[in-house]
Amino acid sequence: SSNAETAQKKTQDAFGSAQKTAEKLWESSKKLLGPLGERAGSMLGSYRQPVMYNLSVARELLKQVYVAERLQPPTDFAVVRSAYSTLWSRASSQAYWRGILSSGEWAKVAIYAVEAYGIFKIGEIVGRRSVVGYNL
Repeated sequence: SSNAETAQKKTQDAFGSAQKTAEKLWESSKKLLGPLGERAGSMLGSYRQPVMYNLSVARELLKQVYVAERLQPPTDFAVVRSAYSTLWSRASSQAYWRGILSSGEWAKVAIYAVEAYGIFKIGEIVGRRSVVGYNL
């Protein structure tokens, strides 16, 4: 019961922190966006609080993942260039593709390709604001 009480207290603290963060975010976004931000907030209506709460929870979760995985942005352009040169050398190497086929890793690569294509298509749909074709 002690663990349950501790967990409940942590949950309540996290909820309170997320709610305060959401309110701060809301106020800063209203200042930044001005009348457009207020209009967007009024369009959300009663959904404003849950949306802001979910955004702040997502931010905290991403922050925890960032710290736990010890992620950091690249500090040098050479690191980025090295990563892309590795990708290019693998993509253009027939030996790499043969190794993937023989090890059975091709399924994982195919799934990653489908995910990337799906994310691209979602971006296209959002950019067009239409599921099919462009509104001319």
